[in-house]
Amino acid sequence: MAGAQTTEQGDCSRFREEPPPHCCRTDPEVVDFLPGAAYSKQTPNCCKGGVLSSWGQNPANAIATFDVTVGQAGISNSSVKAPTNFTLKAPGPGYTCGPAKEVEPTKFIDKDGDGRRTTQAIKTWNVTCTYSQFGAGRSPTCCVVLSSFYNSTIVDCNKCSCGCQDNSTNPVSCIKPNSPYLASVVPGDSTNIPVPLVQCSPHMCPIRVHWHVKANYKEYWRVKITATNLNYLMNYSQWNLVAQHPNFNNLTTIFSFRYKDLNPYGTIKL
Repeated sequence: MAGAQTTEQGDCSRFREEPPPHCCRTDPEVVDFLPGAAYSKQTPNCCKGGVLSSWGQNPANAIATFDVTVGQAGISNSSVKAPTNFTLKAPGPGYTCGPAKEVEPTKFIDKDGDGRRTTQAIKTWNVTCTYSQFGAGRSPTCCVVLSSFYNSTIVDCNKCSCGCQDNSTNPVSCIKPNSPYLASVVPGDSTNIPVPLVQCSPHMCPIRVHWHVKANYKEYWRVKITATNLNYLMNYSQWNLVAQHPNFNNLTTIFSFRYKDLNPYGTIKL
């Protein structure tokens, strides 16, 4: 392998060659290399530590790749079989991957030449993985609330939107924000702490997004969007917020947010 590694090598005793195979398991778990990996182990667009940006924010950091050489795959179209049972585990549960679909073979620039010659893979497959909040857990991980310009107070999330504090069947760990023991409960190493560890609230949502119409005039309208992180174990260094509204066709000014127009469905503006 290059650009990533498997978490376990497995039993390679039946192979006598040196060096031994990187992995002999039929169900390997592959993890991305951390930044700064040895140059001899790198591939283009590798070594992101499993952290990717959105395409709109940072296209160069939105892709992660790694290479795998399958020793017993053969060298003919009949011997090379499609991989099966893909699972995307990061950043957590909720992803479902479809079957591998064969596409045009990938072409590679020959590194030993002058850049004008390409080599070709025997076969190439695409696997599409989609995320579902319902597959990730029973309770949502965020809530979105809206309030109009005539509201005197901010509309909060509904009670128990993401779980209840006293739910004995599916308890959610929470911490009061004014607790004197907050620093000791949230250490740097959070491997032994239930996830998520959120601020105690009536709704128990780790993330809250509030959309407030501040002004509504005949010529224009103004909206304030606030994204709040209440999860003590997650540091979201780059927020990604996708909003859909028909008036985005006439957007004039953006404050605080970095905005990129997404128009994948023709007239629908994101």
